[in-house]
Amino acid sequence: MASLLALAGPVPAFAQEAELPAWIDTDSERRGYDIAIRSDNSDNGFGDSRVEATMTLRNAAGQETSRQLSFQTLERADNTVGDKSVVVFHTPADVEGTALLSHAHILEPDDQWLYLPALARVRRISSANKSGPFVGSEFAFEDFTAVELNKYEHNYLTTEAITVGGETLPTDVVERFPRYENSGYSRQVSYIDQTIHQVRRIEFFDRRGDHLKTLDLGDYREYGDGIWRAHRLVMTNHQTGKSTDLVYGDFEFGVGLTDNDFVRGVLERQY
Repeated sequence: MASLLALAGPVPAFAQEAELPAWIDTDSERRGYDIAIRSDNSDNGFGDSRVEATMTLRNAAGQETSRQLSFQTLERADNTVGDKSVVVFHTPADVEGTALLSHAHILEPDDQWLYLPALARVRRISSANKSGPFVGSEFAFEDFTAVELNKYEHNYLTTEAITVGGETLPTDVVERFPRYENSGYSRQVSYIDQTIHQVRRIEFFDRRGDHLKTLDLGDYREYGDGIWRAHRLVMTNHQTGKSTDLVYGDFEFGVGLTDNDFVRGVLERQY
């Protein structure tokens, strides 16, 4: 799930931009774009991946429920499209077999399909509903596909040291504005590690401009030569007091996934 796993790896040829986007008009927009594309380029070249994870939902009173799930991701072919991913829930019984298939795009609406075992059918997620919560968590449907570089206009703000998971590090702070329709966010502010160029924090602002959620990404580990993964993601909703943790196990790469593993029929056949 490239949107939230903060992937990284060797940069293939398609990652290099031939020209600047038309929306760039100021030095801060150019600098913000340069930082964002450097981070995005570090996210390329992994091919495909598979990982198991634990999702913990926490309400405002601190009560917790946990779920086991898995992710499969197939890297995009080029910068004109996005990654493909499948998320499948394995426990508890009330969500077992629930699966989300996502095909990320740039300015066109992402394609997403949700399989609900209780109904034994696949439901397409409309573009107007992608800002809603995913299976009761603090992650929205659009959070699973929406970090593709060219979905946003970027603007550099400042440099700031932040602490995530007990680690303090300098970051470049870049705000980004969704260019795609029906986003649940008016803007986002990302904090990008100056050393390994990975996103360490994202602040989400709702359509009214109020601070809605913060996502912290920690416990980064390197696989091979320059392939980084965040193993702990914490999404906090500041308006409700709820939060959701995603804790990942070890990632597998080069598992042989193809486009055929990311078609709608796979949801019904396998889950």
